[in-house]
Amino acid sequence: MKEALKEAQKAYRKLEVPVGAIVVKNGEIIARAHNLKETKNDTTKHAEILAIQKASKKLGAWRLEECEMYVTLEPCTMCAGAIINSRIKKIYIGTKDPKAGACGSVLNLFEDYKFNHKVEYETEIMQKECEKILKEFFKELRKIKKQQSI
Repeated sequence: MKEALKEAQKAYRKLEVPVGAIVVKNGEIIARAHNLKETKNDTTKHAEILAIQKASKKLGAWRLEECEMYVTLEPCTMCAGAIINSRIKKIYIGTKDPKAGACGSVLNLFEDYKFNHKVEYETEIMQKECEKILKEFFKELRKIKKQQSI
């Protein structure tokens, strides 16, 4: 999760929502990414999607069955669906997303539906650190927006 937090910091510096993700296979990081939605003006540029794309490219396969993902914020429905479809074995989630989380907060794609692949998951991995970066980011963003409106 520490490596995913490093990616979240990169997003923060770009004024992106600070979410980072890494994909691990056999204990080795094979892909890392952070949100680029604002930078690329593309709603699909979430950390999880980008990390899946990089891992698939590195392995030369779309099936990531022996891989695990670490992500600082609970995935949304788009990302949870991509995780299921890429066959990621297990995901470790830093903190919950009560507004858009699709792994237990708003709904749970990993448990409440009968997909052809079951993703194992754990939550609250380094939760305080993952929450802190998000809270700081949105506090700073509100300050910037307030200054711009003056």
